[in-house]
Amino acid sequence: MSLLKNQLSLALLKPDLCANPAIVHKLFELFQKDQFEIVKERKILWSKSQAEQFYFEHRNRFFYERLCGYMASGPFVALIISKPNAIKDWRDLIGSTYPCRARISAPNTLRSLYGLTDTRNSFHGSDSEETAKREIKFFFPDFKF
Repeated sequence: MSLLKNQLSLALLKPDLCANPAIVHKLFELFQKDQFEIVKERKILWSKSQAEQFYFEHRNRFFYERLCGYMASGPFVALIISKPNAIKDWRDLIGSTYPCRARISAPNTLRSLYGLTDTRNSFHGSDSEETAKREIKFFFPDFKF
C-alpha cells in the first residue's frame, strides 16, 4: 500500500460567488465530498491596492485594472486546501478560466456553473507547487510549510 503525500494549494472563492452564502455552503460540502481538507480559511475584503499587489505579475495585461477592481468589489474567501494532487484536482474541478468555453467543453466544472466572464470567473487555483507556496504566504504569512 502506497501513501501519497498531501499537496497544498491556494483556492479563492471570489467576490461574486461569496455574495451568495448558499453557493458557498454548497462548495464547502463539495470540498468534503471530493476529499479536500481545508487547512486554513480566511474571509478577506481587499482594497484595490492589495489586489494590485497580489496580481502584480499581470500589471501589463489588458485585464489587470478590471481584475483588481473586481477582487476589491466585495468579500471573498481564501483557503489552503490539501490532498494528494490538490493542485491538479482543484484546477480540474474549477475548469477553464473562460466560463463561456467551459460551458461547452466542460459543463460540470465550477466555472461553467458559476463563472460570469473571464475576469469574473468565481475561482482561483494555484498552477504549481511553487506558485502555491508564494500565494499561500501572501494570504497566510504565518503558515508553516
